[in-house]
Amino acid sequence: MKYSHIIWDFNGTLLDDMEAGIKSENVLLQRRNMPLIESEEQYRAAFCFPVIDFYKKLGYDFSRESYSELACEWTEQYIKFSADAKLFPYVPTILGMIQQTGARQIILSASEQTLLRGQVEKLGILEYFDTVLGLDNNHALDKTAIAKQWVAEEKPQKMLLIGDTSHDMEVAESIGADCLLIANGHQSYNYLKERGATLLGTICEVVNFLEIM
Repeated sequence: MKYSHIIWDFNGTLLDDMEAGIKSENVLLQRRNMPLIESEEQYRAAFCFPVIDFYKKLGYDFSRESYSELACEWTEQYIKFSADAKLFPYVPTILGMIQQTGARQIILSASEQTLLRGQVEKLGILEYFDTVLGLDNNHALDKTAIAKQWVAEEKPQKMLLIGDTSHDMEVAESIGADCLLIANGHQSYNYLKERGATLLGTICEVVNFLEIM
């Protein structure tokens, strides 16, 4: 194995939760009589980090309501809709194969820590990870700081960050990690390709990429 540490994003990378995200957002939009998200393509085209910029694209006016309150309202809906969200196919198998190589695996997410850990435990994959790193709030602003803190403490040798958004590329660069993106999450293949990402179509291709067959 080329890497000593595999850092996984969670939402849209391990967890197939785009439908839950769209449904949650549409509840908020409907309450405000704003245009709904009508397709996955529309969602992927708009989604970005920090998430507050995504909300601005959708038409929210933060001179009239606070992002903090909106984030709490969205989280309430997401907890409900994501209860049935599943892992992408073969995730436990892939995590197990990587674990067999001796590489350490970490989850790094912009989700709130308690919510994140609860999801990981419920899905039955906690055993594959040394650490689960989430934010101390539900604002989903930026996970760079917690990534840098973890690197400073752990001093990993060779890292690969696997995610599904351009923000994952930014985080990887900030900590000196290689980056691999899977283009069936929250941003489109074309959008990520334009930004020079190393891309796979599905998580199943990670096994060949890492040469652990």
